Amino acid sequence: MDVLLRYRRVPFPKRYAEFVALIAISCTLFLFLHTQSLTTRLREMEDKLQPSSLMSGSGLSGNSISQAASGTANHHHLQHRPGESNLHHTYNYLKSTGQMQTLSARDLNNTLRSEVPIIFFNRVPKVGSQTFMELLRRLAIRNDYTFHRDVVQRLEVIRLTPDRQQELAEMVTDLPMPSVYVKHVCYTNFTRFGLPMPIYVNMVRDPVERIISWYYYVRAPWYFVERKQAFPDLPLPDPRWLKKDFETCVLQGDPECTYAQGAIHEGIGDHRRQTLFFCGHDELCLPFNSPGALERAKYAVESQYAVVGVLEDLNTTLAVLERYIPRFFAGSSSVYFNEVNLLQKINKNNFKPPVSEEIKEMVRRNFTREIEFYQFCKQRLYKQYLATQLPRN
Repeated sequence: MDVLLRYRRVPFPKRYAEFVALIAISCTLFLFLHTQSLTTRLREMEDKLQPSSLMSGSGLSGNSISQAASGTANHHHLQHRPGESNLHHTYNYLKSTGQMQTLSARDLNNTLRSEVPIIFFNRVPKVGSQTFMELLRRLAIRNDYTFHRDVVQRLEVIRLTPDRQQELAEMVTDLPMPSVYVKHVCYTNFTRFGLPMPIYVNMVRDPVERIISWYYYVRAPWYFVERKQAFPDLPLPDPRWLKKDFETCVLQGDPECTYAQGAIHEGIGDHRRQTLFFCGHDELCLPFNSPGALERAKYAVESQYAVVGVLEDLNTTLAVLERYIPRFFAGSSSVYFNEVNLLQKINKNNFKPPVSEEIKEMVRRNFTREIEFYQFCKQRLYKQYLATQLPRN
């Protein structure tokens, strides 16, 4: 009996048991809160590499179209079609394929490979180049460089003979340094003539929106007034041609709105081929929507151009220009947005009516490689931007 009493379990006091339970609950709560805190911190760290956070920290709004960009046309948000690139898609793709690990702003910066402090903006028509040119003119005062542009010509020739290419390269090289030179012309390889390469920049735009803008640009009343003032002997256009709208032009199969694959049309009048300005002067660059012109244009952008901006995303474009070419573009976002009321009126066409999505989709079927080039330029711009946000850069 004494033995049984000796080993009999003695119950804990009720208050002691409650105290132990309270400690257990407190520890569980502490661990829960600590885990939540760690989870939150991990999410915050991950968010810092997400495009939306990167952009908001820089005052950017991913893939949005600045209202200030409406100076050259009515720019709306692009509808997301299959294969279309935007900053979020580019980030997710690079992350899923492991390319974010090796992304390097230095590797993407062709400014470092240029040999003279001269910007060559071989501007594509109807990509906001008038506004961009005015921005460069204003930055010249702020950043202490000289601004130069080609004179207005009666007939703009963008594809030059080798002799004319050499003349152009020599003229640009002889500019005072640092300088900016602006001209509608195809990409010219200066090293071919034993001359140092400048810093190439350009802009691109959705190809179909661009041809619609061009169509109504050459029919705008003020366009003819300016041309007539510069060249008084120019004949006035046929009124029937002036009144023809783009949708009717497409539906009736008018030659002006028939975008035949492989078609060749010399001069700046062939506004369909955005790739031509990057492909170069070779005859292989001439056929419309051709695979050869596409690949040559891609190669030039990747190997020769410091930055190719995107009209529909001026926020990211300006951020990349400031980071990759600071000597010329420092403060460009501030200058642009603080003077937006002046810049947005440049070359604005109030005579351009809306075009239905059905008509646009019809036209897009013939612009497959031009659209691919546009998406390629967008993705490269976004890679350049994301590379500048990584800690090691």
